[in-house]
Amino acid sequence: MSPGVWNSMGERADVWPGRHEPLGATWGVEATNFAVHAPRATRAWVCLFDDDGRETRHPLTERTLGTWHGALPDVAPGTRYGFRADGPWDPARGLRFNPAKLLLDPYARAVSGTLTPHPAVYGFDADAPERRDDRDSAPHVPRSVVVAPDDFAWGGERPKRQRWRDTVIYELHVKGMTALHDRVPEHLRGTYAGLACPAVTDYLRDLGVTAVELLPVQQFLSEPSVTERGLGNYWGYNTIGFLAPHNAYASSGERGEQVTEFKEMVRAFHAAGLEVYLDVVYNHTAEAGSDGPTLSFRGLDDDAFYTRSRAAGAGDAYWDATGCGNTVDTDDPFALRLVLDSLRYWADEMHVDGFRFDLLSALSRTERQIDMRSRFMTAVGQDPVLRGVKLIAEPWDATMDGYVVGQCPPPWVEWNDQYRDTIRDYWRGRSTGTRDVATRLAGSSDLYADDGRSPYASVNFVTAHDGFTVRDLVSYDVKHNEANGERNRDGTDNNRSHNHGVEGETDDADVVARRRRTAANLMATLCLSNGVPMLTAGDERGRTQGGNNNAYCQDDETSWIDWSADDAWLDVYETTKAALRLRRSHPALRQRHWFEGRPTIAGGPKDLVWLHPGGREMTTADWHDQDLTTLGMFVLGDPLRSPGPRGEQQSDSSFVLWFHSGADPVDLELPRNRWTHTGEVVLSTDPGVAVGTTVHAGGTLALSGPCVVVLGEVTGRAGP
Repeated sequence: MSPGVWNSMGERADVWPGRHEPLGATWGVEATNFAVHAPRATRAWVCLFDDDGRETRHPLTERTLGTWHGALPDVAPGTRYGFRADGPWDPARGLRFNPAKLLLDPYARAVSGTLTPHPAVYGFDADAPERRDDRDSAPHVPRSVVVAPDDFAWGGERPKRQRWRDTVIYELHVKGMTALHDRVPEHLRGTYAGLACPAVTDYLRDLGVTAVELLPVQQFLSEPSVTERGLGNYWGYNTIGFLAPHNAYASSGERGEQVTEFKEMVRAFHAAGLEVYLDVVYNHTAEAGSDGPTLSFRGLDDDAFYTRSRAAGAGDAYWDATGCGNTVDTDDPFALRLVLDSLRYWADEMHVDGFRFDLLSALSRTERQIDMRSRFMTAVGQDPVLRGVKLIAEPWDATMDGYVVGQCPPPWVEWNDQYRDTIRDYWRGRSTGTRDVATRLAGSSDLYADDGRSPYASVNFVTAHDGFTVRDLVSYDVKHNEANGERNRDGTDNNRSHNHGVEGETDDADVVARRRRTAANLMATLCLSNGVPMLTAGDERGRTQGGNNNAYCQDDETSWIDWSADDAWLDVYETTKAALRLRRSHPALRQRHWFEGRPTIAGGPKDLVWLHPGGREMTTADWHDQDLTTLGMFVLGDPLRSPGPRGEQQSDSSFVLWFHSGADPVDLELPRNRWTHTGEVVLSTDPGVAVGTTVHAGGTLALSGPCVVVLGEVTGRAGP
């Protein structure tokens, strides 16, 4: 044993009283302070590990307001540690204290190692769950890391805070984005440092996106049930460390180096003009249900941290709104504080620009009922840091009452799955009518206009990490998830996809051409709809998952982006890039105010007119025509409804966007209006209609099949 003071139990006893704030490990020149909240525990220890894995336990003898604390001298940054807590063992009452289980610090800024499946990681005896298991879990669980105070050289850099209407989101996976990237140094592929490479940032900027949304990067673990199948949790929706960057994505080590590497990545994105959003999972943790492992929260304050069923006869059953075994109870003051402290940490110290909240409905509950004035929603809305960052809701959870699309209060914006479903149906020829399509194209006013929000409250998407890619959406009628080891029972069956006559990949040139055309139509529609477009990484270049619509456990070429030039669907890429360039260059195509279908100034033209392919404005009868597959959208550019930064009148070109989902050709009658004399095709997915083609008011335009064609004003004013 090393020199020091030892008690009769073989524990180091030279612990200074320390402080109960801040929580976690706070390094100092003289000593490192440790504080952990465990109000029902009767004893607590901080356990240090040397480089050989030897453990030294230090009892925390001070307790203040439910927090155990103490300070240890000569503890260097990079030291690995954990907590142990003792107290009542009474699972029926949600009391699961077990000093044999090493616990991660809920406030750890870094984590070393991962979870190795072993019976010792469970707090209970598998043969008799009412009994405590006394095997030591330390050899099988990850450890917290002491991190030095923040001295990162940000160089005065601050988040960009770009406007929502100027935002284009690119949802990506840290590893999957660069694991196969031939222009990223091999030793950096799949890491934060790999994402920071110019090969990535230049590509994204050139494509036209303005923000990346990273799939979960808070420390996560694989579920034992997944590991037993020889797989791992690739997506990361199984968080255990809310303040720690996931260690497996660091190229430089996992003893605190991952914190610096993450910051360097954020700085690189900001230097390229790109914002960084995190997909955060606070609704549940990796400890799963009451039959799951004891890793952190369960061993510190299980009853308070997780929502209980409370139903008669339920015993210790958790109330599960997430489908993952547990639900974090943000009605509990400590759980709520941890979530808020975590968000502020990522925003303040890591310079993250925004957050997408997985299963927000599960967090927005009071006594298990969804409440948009719950403690969590109110606290976020009032917080001086968080109310200034981007807040994106996934407005549903795993329950029947959890679907709240259109109900989140400002300043939240929402993933709009109604947009996804409507646009998928339209381009697969299963639309229920053009009225719903028009509503989605114009920003979904039926969901967001009634509470004062703007069109950008709708985050539009046609795919996300969960489900088919765009290529698979046009190549498969059904899911093919056999590789997941769940007998193809996982993943949704409601794909709204169309294989164009052949299931899966094919050499049939006609089928491939029709698929690529439909993919281009989907991408162009997404990029030009009112609202905030979100692209899924690789969709613009034909990424496929082989028909797997739930690739959460596929950490291989199934999920990684193929950056080779072969079969890169360059036509779809060029269409996506052109559509985003149009959007970026023309404020008429990304407006903040709702279209009103009336003049923006007295006596002027309407700001929006829906056009029939016959050249007239849509009538009531047209909107009810179930056979109508062509819709025109006239968008006025001069004058715009939104004023400039000094209140000045703004002007732009006007556009007509034609959407034709029918398989048969159609001849458009171009309306006679005040569109001067000529316009031109500025975007086209129809191979027979070239960009640059001149069009005339009152003329015709032949479309050969399903396509998006955008006509832009050349000179003068426009209006129907």
